[in-house]
Amino acid sequence: MSDRIEKSDNPHVVTMLGKPGCHLCEEALAVIARVCAEVGARYEVRDLTVADEAEQEEYWDKIPVTFVDGRQHDFWRVDERRLRAALTGAR
Repeated sequence: MSDRIEKSDNPHVVTMLGKPGCHLCEEALAVIARVCAEVGARYEVRDLTVADEAEQEEYWDKIPVTFVDGRQHDFWRVDERRLRAALTGAR
């Protein structure tokens, strides 16, 4: 898993913090990629195995962890409806 950034016109940025070989990370990334493509938001993937020690301690047992605009949004699983609402302002 490499750090990756997808470009778009939506000002929101979704960051997924995960690790290589994590099946939950793969599932979460599929949801994130689909929703971001639909709403035009950007996403990035960060590898927790190369993060600093404090970040590893805080998030290791929660991966994948999803952030929207730098604020933690979800962990373990990504709720597609909730992510879409966060990116579009819809309820």
